[in-house]
Amino acid sequence: MHMPTRPGPNSILTCAPGERLRLLWQSLAPERWPVPPEAFPEGTVLVGGAVRDGLLGRLTERPDLDLVVPDDAITLGRRLQRRWGGSCVVLDPQRSIVRLVCAHWSLDLARREGADLESDLGRRDFTVNSIALPLPAGGGDLIDPLGGLSDLASRRLVAVSEANLLDDPLRLLRGLRLACELDFGIEERTWGWIRHHHRSIETVAGERVLAELERLAAAPAGHRGLQRTVAAGLLAPSAAGSAATEAALASLEEERASAWGLSGPESTAALPLARLATVLDGKAVARLRGSRRLQQRCDRLRWGWQRLEAAGGSLEALQEADRLSLHRTLEAELPALLLRLEKREEAVEALRRWRDPDDRLFHPRPPIDGTQLQHALGRPPGPWLGRLLDHLTRESAFGRLADGTEAGPEILTTARQWLQDTDPRHD
Repeated sequence: MHMPTRPGPNSILTCAPGERLRLLWQSLAPERWPVPPEAFPEGTVLVGGAVRDGLLGRLTERPDLDLVVPDDAITLGRRLQRRWGGSCVVLDPQRSIVRLVCAHWSLDLARREGADLESDLGRRDFTVNSIALPLPAGGGDLIDPLGGLSDLASRRLVAVSEANLLDDPLRLLRGLRLACELDFGIEERTWGWIRHHHRSIETVAGERVLAELERLAAAPAGHRGLQRTVAAGLLAPSAAGSAATEAALASLEEERASAWGLSGPESTAALPLARLATVLDGKAVARLRGSRRLQQRCDRLRWGWQRLEAAGGSLEALQEADRLSLHRTLEAELPALLLRLEKREEAVEALRRWRDPDDRLFHPRPPIDGTQLQHALGRPPGPWLGRLLDHLTRESAFGRLADGTEAGPEILTTARQWLQDTDPRHD
């Protein structure tokens, strides 16, 4: 699992310590923080993702700031709230952890654990998250007792210890997500711990597991990250048949989405959903306390993929009734469905038609209002009406009925013929 690569020659990591520190602070842009670094007490350090991503040159505009403070974080958080505004939420009163949300920024303050900072850093999950930056700027060089800088430079994810992973088993899954997002290899011993303790993930609250899986599915290489997750056993029994699941995930890459004609926004919406639905059905989503909507979307996609597989991976090979049912059921999720099509040309054409809201096959609807149809035919309501509307929808979807306001007489003629042929008076 360890596939290290070296950073480029312009990486902050390759600079001399003094220049590296200067560039890191420049990247962090503390002048933009909602609370200035000088406002924190002496001994405060920035840790975690902001330091890691700053060194890798991948900071977002408003990174989450995780700060370790020497004393009570709750009292400090409330004092900072009074001075700088925002809202202060206590996350863990026993461990004195608080979150300050201010001006669209999130600052997590945690009281230092253990006798000193090195002890605190030794309780963390991975070495690349155990690098500390003293505040304020100019407060000192990076503190790296666990070799996180070396692991960053080698692009490898290394667990601090086996016990630390088990302190919060979500870290098993988070490690795979981080490796995927950062495009890091996983050190062999760490990979062995993840695989050995995969059943521990079952003790973690479902909402937390699903949140990690959704982030993993949304990563550019999320298909490979989920393949690792399946291979590690972290999704069993949700992902029955891991070999088939890993094979299905292999095609759900950004390159295929682009080649199949999905636009950037369409790919951003379709790929994560398709990846999640590949590893989780609706029941699995429900066990993870996912929304009813996500349960239904995963089940709809899996149902559609089964229909495609039975038709040899082609929409055009479906029988009319099956194809109309598929377009009705998966009208919103069609781009995700198309990622499983065998032929690129068919996917491109299907997307072109799906983007046309007036396409009667890809957006099926009755060509006439049911109440209008009932009145025009002079018949009382009954089961016949729904069946007739289905028939008219099918005729319209496959181009056997004219479209537009002038199509009314043809629609009524077709409806009367259907009534005559089916004799619905026995309903």
